[in-house]
Amino acid sequence: MLIQRMSAVFGRLRNETLQLQDGLNIIEAPNETGKSTWCAFLTAMLYGINSRERDKAGFIADKNRYAPWDGGSMSGRLECHADGADLTITRATRRQTAPMADFQAVYTSTASPVDGLTGTNCGETLLGVSREVFERSAFIRQSGLAITQDAGLERRVASLISSGDEDTSYTEAYDALKKQLNRRRFNKSGQLPALEAELAEVQQQLDSSVQLQQQLADALERSQSLESDVQALSDELAQHDQWEAAQKRRQLAALTTDADTAAQRVHSLTQQLEEDRVPDMETIGRLRGAIVNLETVRKNVEKARTDRDEAMKALLRAEKNVNDSPFAGQTAESARKEAQGTSSDRVPGPIAFRELAIFFLFLAAAGGIFALLYSQLSVLSLPLFQLVPWALPALAAAVVAAAGTYISRQYRQHALKKLCNIALMKRFGTTDTNEITAFADAYTAAVEVRDAAQADLNTKSTTADAYYNTLTTNEQAILLEVRRFAPAAFDIPTADQVLRQAAQRRKALSEAQTAAREAQVRLDLLVQQGIPDSCDMESTPPLRSRETVADALAQAQVQLAAARSATDRLTGQLHAMGDPDGLRASAESLQSQTGQLQEEYDALRLAMDTLTGANTVLQNRFSPQLSRRTAEIFHELTEGRYTAAALDRSFHLTARPAGDPIDRDIQLLSAGAADQLYLSARLAICELVLPSEKSIPIILDDALTNFDDERCAAALRWLKQAAAHRQILLFTCHSREADFFAGDPEVAVQRL
Repeated sequence: MLIQRMSAVFGRLRNETLQLQDGLNIIEAPNETGKSTWCAFLTAMLYGINSRERDKAGFIADKNRYAPWDGGSMSGRLECHADGADLTITRATRRQTAPMADFQAVYTSTASPVDGLTGTNCGETLLGVSREVFERSAFIRQSGLAITQDAGLERRVASLISSGDEDTSYTEAYDALKKQLNRRRFNKSGQLPALEAELAEVQQQLDSSVQLQQQLADALERSQSLESDVQALSDELAQHDQWEAAQKRRQLAALTTDADTAAQRVHSLTQQLEEDRVPDMETIGRLRGAIVNLETVRKNVEKARTDRDEAMKALLRAEKNVNDSPFAGQTAESARKEAQGTSSDRVPGPIAFRELAIFFLFLAAAGGIFALLYSQLSVLSLPLFQLVPWALPALAAAVVAAAGTYISRQYRQHALKKLCNIALMKRFGTTDTNEITAFADAYTAAVEVRDAAQADLNTKSTTADAYYNTLTTNEQAILLEVRRFAPAAFDIPTADQVLRQAAQRRKALSEAQTAAREAQVRLDLLVQQGIPDSCDMESTPPLRSRETVADALAQAQVQLAAARSATDRLTGQLHAMGDPDGLRASAESLQSQTGQLQEEYDALRLAMDTLTGANTVLQNRFSPQLSRRTAEIFHELTEGRYTAAALDRSFHLTARPAGDPIDRDIQLLSAGAADQLYLSARLAICELVLPSEKSIPIILDDALTNFDDERCAAALRWLKQAAAHRQILLFTCHSREADFFAGDPEVAVQRL
């Protein structure tokens, strides 16, 4: 058989494809990327998935272990070459309770089905061996290198060295014979010791009874009259017993019906829950608790959004205060500088006052000039009248011109300042520099409040977004888990309703289980009280009460005891021992049973010895061949460090180092050498047990992981040689295997 291509929706594999070639295929992939899943998928395509397998402590059934991670259904496609034809095998899942049960096999590139090939016999038809033999020979895992004894492998070995019949297993037959042998005698327990002890007790009772019987015969005549009365009263009490037994039988029937009905209801509810994949109460409680926690997160989201809205309102109020300021649009620094600039201007006084001041200044200047001239004339001894006609007009003109120029310039400055004051009044409503400075300080404070409000808004927006993301993530996680068993649950209310219904169904199952237990307890209590094997269900109730009959019987017995004091003691002893004839019959029956069981015991012992001898002969014919081939492969893998290897009937291994005359148990070898020896035995079993005409591929799942580089290289060389006769798939998490065959066209290397 040659595997050409595999496509899988299986576990973590989602519509992934693996292309393979003839010979040695190296598939390299890191851990946790699907190597073992591919191996399990190949086995499932050939032999199917056991839908009846259930999870146990420490064990997960394949139907659950390899359920697609995305919640879909298992399916796969296998293209191969087998029995001279190219085949395409597909498996799909129609019902979740029967994964990959929908099987189809056609000839590749045609729609023609392959006759006789079904989902049940696919693996054995194409490979020629059962699933157990395949997994214990050609399917080699890192954790499964050791050879485990299996009835299927044992039958296959027996068929190769005997008649070819694979229906017989030595272990199964031997265990069955041993079980029957132990039933008859096992140390001091079993049927034979019990019969022997019972026979000894009956014989002892028989001997005592013979002695007492003669003594009792003499005393019977004296007590016959009273015995008739006692017998009549006893019969009447027996009638009471019969009536009470009938009542118990009726009660037993009613309780049995109730227990059966309750058990059937439990079975029906359990089956429905399993078919609908309803989770257990722990999972339901966890999911419902998570939904309750969503309300807390949702309230946090609402509160965070309310805080964010309040922060937004505060920011709008702060921005309004900034925009309402005369300094709106400016930075705080520029507002302060502008306010400081207005404080250096001076508002001029009234124009009349300033002009008067200027006039007096010019007048004083003119007087000074006149005094200067007068003093100069005095020095020159010139009369004043010589100067006055031309000097005084000139002086007056100069004074008037200077005064006019000054007054005009002062008037312009005054007008400019008046315009500035008007602008300040229009912008600030005041020309007071202190008030303008106060406006600037208020603006600076408003800008700081606005910036703080913006920072607060950013922080609360981030908090609101974080809470919302947490809410969304938790909702999606809950919905993803709920949709595994309720695909229609696309929102939290629906998921909560589904979980409530699941809890109610689980509660109904728990109540049904409780009712079943209570019904069974009532039934067990009645059975413990004692139920007669048979009774007259049509019996009528006695005329007298039990107490009346019992009192009469007690009186009769007292009278009988007075008449035969010794007879009563002998009668009691004989009744306790039993009838001698019955004891003799019991003794003869026990002796017969003991003899028959002893013959069966001897026959079973002989059969076990004969079977063991026959199995030893078969093993002696096969073990040397398997040991020899194991030793040859082990010799090559260890590059001559070991020269011999052997397997016993339980597949226990020993090896002999080169130059050492003593075989060493595998437990005494190093871990690497032990793995090499296990691998050698597995490969030898593949050669000798698997049908050569089928060319069954060998799959190794990280089987060389614990090998060092030298051991790995030797194993790779051997595998390449073996790949000339059959396809070999080597899955590995290391790159050394691919590096070893780098550039080798005969080895297919691919990295996942």
